Amino acid sequence: MSKEFICLFCFVLALALVGDVQAVDVTWTDVSSDHLWSTITNWDSSTLPTSADRALIPMLPGPTIMSEGAVADKIAVGTSSSPAALTVDGGTLTTTHWLILANANGSEGTLNMNSGAITIGDRLAVGYRGLGTLNMTGGTITITNNLLIPERVEGTGHVDLHGGIITTGNLVMRENADSVGTMDIMTGTLIIDGDNLSTVQGYIDNGWITAYGSDYGRLHLDYDVTNEGKTTLKATHLLNPNPTDGSTVPVSVNQLQWTLPEPNLPGGVVTCDVYFGTNPDVEANPKVVIRQAVESVSVTLASNTNYYWAFDLYDSSVSDTEPIHLSPIFTFNTLNTTPVVNAGDDISTWLDNGQRIVPLDGVVSDEDGGPGPATLAWTLIAEPNELNPAQISDPLVANPTVTIKELGTYTLQLEASDGEFTATDTMQIVLYADACEHAKNQEGFVLLPGDINEDCIVNEPDLTILEEHWLQWNYSTE
Repeated sequence: MSKEFICLFCFVLALALVGDVQAVDVTWTDVSSDHLWSTITNWDSSTLPTSADRALIPMLPGPTIMSEGAVADKIAVGTSSSPAALTVDGGTLTTTHWLILANANGSEGTLNMNSGAITIGDRLAVGYRGLGTLNMTGGTITITNNLLIPERVEGTGHVDLHGGIITTGNLVMRENADSVGTMDIMTGTLIIDGDNLSTVQGYIDNGWITAYGSDYGRLHLDYDVTNEGKTTLKATHLLNPNPTDGSTVPVSVNQLQWTLPEPNLPGGVVTCDVYFGTNPDVEANPKVVIRQAVESVSVTLASNTNYYWAFDLYDSSVSDTEPIHLSPIFTFNTLNTTPVVNAGDDISTWLDNGQRIVPLDGVVSDEDGGPGPATLAWTLIAEPNELNPAQISDPLVANPTVTIKELGTYTLQLEASDGEFTATDTMQIVLYADACEHAKNQEGFVLLPGDINEDCIVNEPDLTILEEHWLQWNYSTE
């Protein structure tokens, strides 16, 4: 074997070994007892997991992610016989591959998702070889491939989607000898890529997916309606509480409203007790309705406050003393939220008599209405020639016009403020010299056959050019 071939073989082998870097196991220890993922001494390597590492969480209390951006290649919650948990309460968590709950035989693994965002590069397994639980009350979880409840028949999985949004490429729920994968939905939303109506409806028909944990919940399933090209599953309670569960409302709301069910037998009367106040222990709040057959009550709300309310329902055709239903605790708040701003779609256009007047299509909404009415302003943040600037007709309204004269790209920003929070969005306008140049710069444009001068029209000038060069050639005859 030649030296050259030996050297080449060794070089290729070295490259292969470099490309086959194995993930390092980084195990949670909670040595500092602050329970934070971001504390390096809480990991056995005294380094935080990287996007190439496998994070192992074997016990309680597990790590909490509050404001940082945490990463890992893979995460296993529940790698021993002891219960384990991972909590995301703000910040972000990103995995290159999977996140598994209850990885070891007989283990218990829990993911508590309160707020923030989790992005999973492959799959989320709620139950693998043990009991996996996802408790979600807020935030977002985005799964590239599969949400598995559970992943293997040895596992058991349950999801409480009581808030927030799960978006996944696919949903798989399994049944084993002892249990099935289950999901209960309250104010949360499940979004699945593509048309999965029949699959999800099958899970619902099997009783594996429920709403509000009882017969008083109603599931709402659609494809390509709520979200284009996606299957969406949400839930409402049959009491139809208003304000809706989990919503943010303006302080000007002055009524609670609901819908009472029909009595079990003709002649019966359904009445209710309504607990309402700011205490999460809802029964510690006063009763604003006591055994009345009413469907609304007047209230006074304070700003920046969380409210909790619940119902005891009575049906005289069933019992005069015992309630027929104890509702879940409904919540809403008057917390101030950031205005929502949309500066509109990008625009490409061309000069008309040396200029172009472009209407802007901005939209600003501030549903909570506080602490003051939202104000807005358009700003030109980039343009081709500042010596010949664009002119916005009225920068303090949502839909002004802007007059532009210089060829190139203009960037405009729409800003809205409610006095506490500010939000912005941008859009661009590209100005071309004429309609032909505009057309040439659009995707898929093809010149017409015979358009020799490339002015987007086949006419006499093209014929003149053709005639001038008729029977000429530009190749050698030798």
